[in-house]
Amino acid sequence: MKIPDIKHSVFIEAPIEKVWQTLTTKEGWNSWFTNGTEIDLKEGGYIKLRWKNFGTSHDTTEDGGTILKVTSNKRFVFQWSPASSPTTVAFNLEKLGRGTKVLLTETGYPESERDLQACISCAIGWGEALMLLKFFLEHGITYGKVPKK
Repeated sequence: MKIPDIKHSVFIEAPIEKVWQTLTTKEGWNSWFTNGTEIDLKEGGYIKLRWKNFGTSHDTTEDGGTILKVTSNKRFVFQWSPASSPTTVAFNLEKLGRGTKVLLTETGYPESERDLQACISCAIGWGEALMLLKFFLEHGITYGKVPKK
């Protein structure tokens, strides 16, 4: 059984520089998706994603790994371990009209029943995460918070 790659894309009506900043800084991640994330933004650096009391099940967890590629305003690639061995997450950004197209791919899931379940969970999660990113960058809406008017 070959486990397929996860692929999602979204258009965000925000400048590519703002999208990049949100995806590559701890302040960025913590403003729309995580609590306590840390990033050492360089190839060979690290990303540690943290969630505290997150979602309807109030999960507290963390994951992360090595940063593999950093191409400013274009490509951010890192590894993390939602499966039995690390997978690779890539954010590719492209200027598109007045906004930015974000393409996310996650690859490298091992071929097992347990890892298939992890892949399905992450496929759903990354789709939701990109919508949270879009809502934050376009409207200032963050998970569990009402924007100030």
